[in-house]
Amino acid sequence: MKLLKIISLSLLFVFTVMACRVSYSFTGGTLSADVKTFSVQSFPNRASLVNPDLSNDFAEDLKEKFRSKTTLDEIVGGEGHLNFEGEITGYQTKAIDVTSDDISATNRLTITIKVRFTNEIEPDNDFDKSFSAYSDFDSTSQLSDVEDELVEEILEDIIDDIYNAAVVNW
Repeated sequence: MKLLKIISLSLLFVFTVMACRVSYSFTGGTLSADVKTFSVQSFPNRASLVNPDLSNDFAEDLKEKFRSKTTLDEIVGGEGHLNFEGEITGYQTKAIDVTSDDISATNRLTITIKVRFTNEIEPDNDFDKSFSAYSDFDSTSQLSDVEDELVEEILEDIIDDIYNAAVVNW
């Protein structure tokens, strides 16, 4: 009788696990087990001020985020189960913290990227929205001297927001 209970509970556990078609990640996101591929299309730079490396850097960093934080490692050339496309719509600097002498103490670099995300498996999770982030730098520095570091920091923030919107559903 005891053996029958153990076998029954074991089978119940196995069937429960098999019925759960959701895979979990350590970052709090969930993906359907049916999601096997993802794709990142070209993100043309349509901002009025253009950083020539931004489009490629963004696409590669977004791919790396999904490779490292999910079980997805198959990137397809066409459209995957998860597909990201869009354009860079903003790349601008502006003065903030203006002193009484009308001199800026701090400048801000802001990047905005419009993303169209489609989820072939769960279309209710699709979105089409803009993500924006910024980083401040001292006005005594030239943008060209700090640009690479600022862009890296800003892209990390934007990509985290995109990941959370696509996978974590925040």
